Amino acid sequence: MNHIAPETCLQPDVKSHLAWIRHLVLTRFRNYEHLELSLDARPVVLIGPNGAGKTNILEAISLLAPGRGLRRARREQLVKTGHGQDHHPHHHNWLWAISSDVMTEFGQFKVGTGEEASDEMGRRAIRIDGVSASQTALAERMAVSWLTPDMDAVLAAAPSDRRRFLDRLVVAFDPAHAGRLSRYDRAMRQRKRLLEDQAEEGWISAIEQEMAGTGVAIIAARLAMVHALDLEASTPIAGFPAAKLALLGEAEDWLAHMPAVDVEDLIMATARQSRQAGQTTMPGPHNSVLEVRHSRTGNTAEASSTGEQKALVISVVLAHARMQNQRLDRPPILLLDDIASHLDAERRQALFDLTSELPGQVWFSGTDHVSFSPISREATMIRLDHGRIL
Repeated sequence: MNHIAPETCLQPDVKSHLAWIRHLVLTRFRNYEHLELSLDARPVVLIGPNGAGKTNILEAISLLAPGRGLRRARREQLVKTGHGQDHHPHHHNWLWAISSDVMTEFGQFKVGTGEEASDEMGRRAIRIDGVSASQTALAERMAVSWLTPDMDAVLAAAPSDRRRFLDRLVVAFDPAHAGRLSRYDRAMRQRKRLLEDQAEEGWISAIEQEMAGTGVAIIAARLAMVHALDLEASTPIAGFPAAKLALLGEAEDWLAHMPAVDVEDLIMATARQSRQAGQTTMPGPHNSVLEVRHSRTGNTAEASSTGEQKALVISVVLAHARMQNQRLDRPPILLLDDIASHLDAERRQALFDLTSELPGQVWFSGTDHVSFSPISREATMIRLDHGRIL
């Protein structure tokens, strides 16, 4: 069994640490047969070579929030293969499991997730204090945010990747946004099939009406988030660029100048005209483009250097974390995977200073312990190698 407890369990300062993981247990998850961590409110730094299992721990924590986690992995990828005898009988009903005791300003609660061996559908179960719960209920209890190397250039990536990034930020404030996205995607697929089958006009119009109503709600939520983030991220912070954000699109422009009900009518009318012209396109949230600019240079993320792209996304993620604390009183647990790579010493120090001001626990990972020497005395340092604590 892998187990670690901090050498010195500090009493958390509830004014500056409002959300933190006190106890984390992984069972048959990724490369861990069993891992148990007991922690205090300090930052956590996971150190080890590539393949040691650092990101797996961060992924496990990300799965304690709504959604598919920081890797968006398929469920069969989460189960540890080739595991030996289960020495933990209280988990024998689970193919894989994650459980945690979480401290918040409202007190301690237990949250867990995993896949039960008896569930033939392979659905991910969620438990809050031992009781089955929905992802919406989970979002109301805790917040987890993250930044991974794959996200370094997300603000300059394809529009679909930027939309997915923005939608995750929206869901943190509005859990119902996830359901609207699912309904819209389902309706869009249905419309495509109806057009291919040359279905009756009434059927197609009904689907387009559903898409228009749901789509306007999605766009409105995105616009509200982009506006709020633009205000927060445009404030200069030490070491990182201020960012300007905008959401571009035909329906977005309409919603800025007319009531939502009129925009719905215009979307449906435009879709109908498109069909009459032998086309299948229609305005909607599937065409939204998130644009982020470097405030000082005015360059878009696409036109910025690789280093500035990473700095911009860090600025946006930190701005979002500040907003969660200020507007929701629910500061996120922040997961920063391999964050120190490609940051110079000055920016690393600025990042440590900025994250120390956040009231949620911050988790870092990296291969080089020297990069984290400025915070080694204030953090819980955990060394890993091949799925084991050293």
